Amino acid sequence: MTWNLIIPVKGLHLAKSRLRRQLDGVADLALAFALDTLAAAQESRAVQRIILVSNDARMRAAAPRGVLIVDDPGTGLNPAVAAGLRRAGPGPAAVVTADLPGVRAADLDRVLAAAGPLGRAMVTDHSGRGTTLLAGRAPDLDPKFGPGSRQRHEGSGHTVLDVPPSSPLRWDVDELTDLTFLLRRGVGAHTARAVAARGVPAA
Repeated sequence: MTWNLIIPVKGLHLAKSRLRRQLDGVADLALAFALDTLAAAQESRAVQRIILVSNDARMRAAAPRGVLIVDDPGTGLNPAVAAGLRRAGPGPAAVVTADLPGVRAADLDRVLAAAGPLGRAMVTDHSGRGTTLLAGRAPDLDPKFGPGSRQRHEGSGHTVLDVPPSSPLRWDVDELTDLTFLLRRGVGAHTARAVAARGVPAA
């Protein structure tokens, strides 16, 4: 089974509000996180097509060749995801957040293989309260991203996949502690360069 993968990215100047209070140059970091997430998706054998939902000019210009770009309605994360799902059309579809700089193609391959037999599936973030990946069949997916999204997604029938807490697929970056954890474990090339340019501490 191969999947359409939707990756929503809001305006980089607004991204990572909590991290923005701790670091300068967060727009550059948010772009790097998204590019590393996209790179892992492009290398994944399970991903047939990548749909980037974004109105950010810099993000759209930097998107790798072959990525389908869809306009963001501009009314929040869930409407953006819905726009990507509409463009995907019927069939296996997954949504992944764009702030997973440590994720690798193998991580996506394993999780999507596990999600395949299930009607709706999800991966929680490392806190256990949020969601980093949602999988099912378009248009049946029911995105409810935002604070506390795990509970809402479980309530609408998404099965929580058994993904180890240390998996980079569970480590989205909201705060500096998240980023420093991932720097110790390994991040993608775009994030590594962005971090080196800013002197972000790895410990």
